[in-house]
Amino acid sequence: MPPDSSVAQLFTQQAHPLRSLEFFPPKDDAGVESLRQTAKALQRIQPDFVSVTYGAGGSTRERTAQVSKILREDLGFTVMPHLTCVGHSRTELKELADRIHANGFRNIMTLRGDPPKGSTEFAAVADGLHYASELVGLLKSQHQDFCLGVGGYPEKHPEAVSADVDLANLKTKVDAGADFITTQLFFDNTVYFRFVDRCRSAGIKVPIVPGIMTVLSLKQIQRFTTMCGATLPVTLVKRLEAAGEDSDIVETIGIDWALGQIRELIAKGAPGYHIYIVNRAKSALALAAGLAA
Repeated sequence: MPPDSSVAQLFTQQAHPLRSLEFFPPKDDAGVESLRQTAKALQRIQPDFVSVTYGAGGSTRERTAQVSKILREDLGFTVMPHLTCVGHSRTELKELADRIHANGFRNIMTLRGDPPKGSTEFAAVADGLHYASELVGLLKSQHQDFCLGVGGYPEKHPEAVSADVDLANLKTKVDAGADFITTQLFFDNTVYFRFVDRCRSAGIKVPIVPGIMTVLSLKQIQRFTTMCGATLPVTLVKRLEAAGEDSDIVETIGIDWALGQIRELIAKGAPGYHIYIVNRAKSALALAAGLAA
């Protein structure tokens, strides 16, 4: 089959805001089959592309390749596999880049990566890379036709000493060759619009795609936001607390909140939206139905 289209080109060619979904690779074969069924259900909403996360420390790396191949070759999605610096030397990363390119993928989400499980600080291996900006440069030098996405933190990366330093690091990634930015999750759109304004003032001109997650439980989203440095609006927390342990009501609240976010984001000029679906079809399908109304 022919190589994938470049996501960077889709931003200029598509008449509608881009819609993308993120999968994470499961741990076993049963999980892979479950993911396949989820992805088949999501075919009907026709996302412009999907991404597949990359396990730290080798935990799901082979599954990333397996799932990416299934999504691309069996189900026909344009796929953006993630790639991180964790545990890889420069030589290994070049070999991985060649393999990804040879398999027809032309889009990579380029990340430093989180420390492997059990570690609290990131540490590069011998002859490895320390920053996502270095990985962007390596991938672009290896294959100029790669389209590279990078992550952005509207509320600052948890490890950054300040928002200004974090923004400078983001600009370094873009200057190294990144084609677009996908943000970490957020629940207050003013956070996103303020972040875009700061990026533009800093000379970052590439598309900035808002990352959206629907809430499935209060405890889960509190854990996620603590990990990535995002905040939860008081209004949303109160609604979730009032729902208690009723998962159906919680999911309805989460979908309603995400719908409101996406509608406003698109109305005010966001280039698209990226949904962290946590390998669940229901909320993504509900969002698509709500946005089609």
